[in-house]
Amino acid sequence: MWRHDIEGSIAHAAALEAAGLISKEEREQIVNGLREIGAEIEAGRFEFKTKLEDIHMNIEAELTRRIGDAGAKLHTARSRNDQVALDLRLYLRAECDVLKSRLLELQAALVDLADRNRDVIIPGYTHLQRAQPVYFAHHLLAYVEMLERDLGRIADARKRLNVLPLGSGAIAGSTIPLDREMIAKLLEFSSITQNSMDAVSDRDFAVELVSALALIAVHLSRLSEDVILWCSSEFAFVTLSDAYTTGSSLMPQKKNPDAAELTRGKAGRVIGDLMSLLTTLKGLPLTYNRDMQEDKEPVFDAVDTVKAALEVFAGMFREAGINAATCASAVADPMLLATDLADYLVRRGVPFRKAHELVGRAVALCTERNCSLPEIPLEAYQEISPEYAADLYETFDLRKAMSARKAIGAPSPENVTAQLKRWQLHLSGTR
Repeated sequence: MWRHDIEGSIAHAAALEAAGLISKEEREQIVNGLREIGAEIEAGRFEFKTKLEDIHMNIEAELTRRIGDAGAKLHTARSRNDQVALDLRLYLRAECDVLKSRLLELQAALVDLADRNRDVIIPGYTHLQRAQPVYFAHHLLAYVEMLERDLGRIADARKRLNVLPLGSGAIAGSTIPLDREMIAKLLEFSSITQNSMDAVSDRDFAVELVSALALIAVHLSRLSEDVILWCSSEFAFVTLSDAYTTGSSLMPQKKNPDAAELTRGKAGRVIGDLMSLLTTLKGLPLTYNRDMQEDKEPVFDAVDTVKAALEVFAGMFREAGINAATCASAVADPMLLATDLADYLVRRGVPFRKAHELVGRAVALCTERNCSLPEIPLEAYQEISPEYAADLYETFDLRKAMSARKAIGAPSPENVTAQLKRWQLHLSGTR
C-alpha cells in the first residue's frame, strides 16, 4: 500500500499547511521527500526495515531521516488507525477500477468468441444430461450476464468504500482539527466518515468487496467447469491454445486445460479469504484491535487472485477454437427436441401434462426398438395417441426448432443476434 500511504500523506501535509501547523516550505520538503521515496520503492531500491514494523513507519522514518523536523511533523493530528483505514480504502478504490477493466475485457472476449461462432448449436444440459439445443453463443452470453452483475457489485462496493476516514485519529479525533473536506477533495473521496470510532474500526467495505470477488471466483469456477467438459475427448466442443494448456508428464497424448482447472481451484481460496476476513472481524469490540492487521492478507490475496484469473480467462477465450463439426454431431440427437414434440401436442389442444406423458411413451418406444424419435413410424405414434399427425416430423427440424424460440431471453437466432449486437454496443461504450 506504499503508493496510497504516500498519496494520503501528501494530502495530509496540505491540510497541515492550511491549518498553519507547518509552513509552505515544510510541506514542499515533505512532498518532495515522499515522492523521492516513492520513486525508490517503485525502482526496487528502497531498503525496508523489519524493526519498523509496517509500511507507514518505514516511509515516515525514512522521510524524517532525510528532511529532519518537517518529517517529524507529518503525523500531527493523525493516528496509524485512521492512516491505515485511509490507505486500505485508497488501495481498494484503485483495485476496483482495475477489476472493472478486467471484467470488461473478459466480457468482450466472450462476446467476440460468441459472435465468431453465432451459428454453432450445442446441447444444453441440466443435471449434466442432454436437455435442449441452444446456440453456443447463447451459452457464453449467460456468463456475460453474470459478469455484468459482478461489475455492478464492484461499482456498488466502490461507492461505499469511497468515504474519507482520515481525521478520525486513533478513536476520538484530535484536538487539532484539520479541514477534512479539503482532504476529501484532494483525494477524490465523495464523502467523509461521521463517527470517529466507526471510521477506524470499519472494515465492512473490505468485506463487501471480497464478497463480490468471491462471487466472481464462483462464476469463473462454473465457467471453468464448462470449459473443462467442453475440452474433454467425450465432448470435444472446444480447443484451447497451447498457452493455456499443458501436457502430461507421462502420457504424451494429453492436453490438459490447466488454466481452467487452476481457476476452478482458486475459487475455494477466494471464498476462504472471505471467511477469514469475516471470522477476524466477528468478535471485535470497538474500536481498533491488533487483530485487524489480519485483514490485509485475505484482502490482498482475493484481489490479486481474481485479477489474475480474469486476465488469464480473457486471453484464453481470445485464442479458443470451436469444433463446429463435433458440436453439430452432438446436437443432431433428436431426443433434444422431445420437449418440442410435447409443445407440438399442446398446440393441437392436448394439456401439457398429458402431452408430456405421450412423448414419454414415444421415448420409451425408442428405447424398446433402439431407434430415434423421427424413426418411429406414424402408425406407431398414432397408436400412442390419435393427436399425433403426419406433420409431427417437422418438429425434428433443428433450425426450425431454434427459430421458434422467440420469447424474450430465449435462444432464437434473431434473439441471439440482437443480444450480440446489444453487448457489442454496450461494451464499446464502456472503454
